Amino acid sequence: MNNTKKMLSQAYECVEDGNFDDALDLYDLVLKSEPANVSALIDKGVTLQNMGRIKLAIRSYNKALLISPANLDALLNKGTALHSDQKYVEAIKCYDEILKIDKKCTMALAYKGLSLGEIGQLQDALKHFKKALSIDKGFDLANISKDLAQDLLKSIKEQTKTL
Repeated sequence: MNNTKKMLSQAYECVEDGNFDDALDLYDLVLKSEPANVSALIDKGVTLQNMGRIKLAIRSYNKALLISPANLDALLNKGTALHSDQKYVEAIKCYDEILKIDKKCTMALAYKGLSLGEIGQLQDALKHFKKALSIDKGFDLANISKDLAQDLLKSIKEQTKTL
């Protein structure tokens, strides 16, 4: 195993053990010698995101996307980071990029549904959850979110009837 792979493996173990700062140090070491290492940039972003450092995570994903613009992992993680930062429209743009590349990416469909739900587009959100479930019937996130969206829509309809 070469030195880079060894350091990335050690960083992964640090993350698994909750030693995020040590993992970041290892990612930075890798990036010092290989600034275009997309895996290190994405994994660093995920680690930063786990630490709640969303803006830095997005910056790391953006660097990965400059090197590899169609990288699905970088796009998906950037979308989830933007969603966490309540930038739902920007998150949706990331998911749309993924869906241009892979129309059947269940994660992108479900996450897009979540972001659509956050901006009040429940019908569209429901459509995306259903599409994700048509591809993967056991996808819990899509299933739970679909049920929630249906309940919200039902509740809204009942409220408008009583007005």
